[in-house]
Amino acid sequence: MKTALLIIDMQQAILTGLAKGDRQSVIDARLDDVATRLGRLKQAAETSGVPVILVQHDGDPGHRLETGSGGWQFRREVAPAGETIVVHKQSCDAFHDTNLGDRLKQLGIDHLVIGGCMTQFCVDTTTRRAVSEGFDVTLVQDGHATADFGTLSADQIVDHHNALLSGFDAGSKSVGLKSAQEIDFLQG
Repeated sequence: MKTALLIIDMQQAILTGLAKGDRQSVIDARLDDVATRLGRLKQAAETSGVPVILVQHDGDPGHRLETGSGGWQFRREVAPAGETIVVHKQSCDAFHDTNLGDRLKQLGIDHLVIGGCMTQFCVDTTTRRAVSEGFDVTLVQDGHATADFGTLSADQIVDHHNALLSGFDAGSKSVGLKSAQEIDFLQG
């Protein structure tokens, strides 16, 4: 099995302004924790020779992730360096109208470790699509984040998607969950 680390939309303004009142500080703190974990995973992957792919959402003018704006930039914890591959997208699906699938095939990847933002949109959609495209996926259960949405808190959304995606399959390919601490790129 050949693995790559796929980090989705860990951009400066990914969750900016999405929470009400004092909830924004809670959401921001959780995002900081997730960014730190994913930064450590990125370093571990690079040290192990595992390809790292960062997905960057290119927002329209006026969007919090407007292409080229400060909010569009990657968080420092996961910023591209060296051999990091960057894929640009404009939808929730990192495979849709991008070269992600081609890049993974060129690298011979058949397993993805996925984390990033936002849980119920880009992380969920890309994880499901990856399995349908023929990749096994390890979702970093403490490595994705979102903001509150409707009556659900961010924590409820993350917990729900961890439960929902665990075991999701298409043919012989499926999603498994591991905490960031449990992921060892040398062991597979």
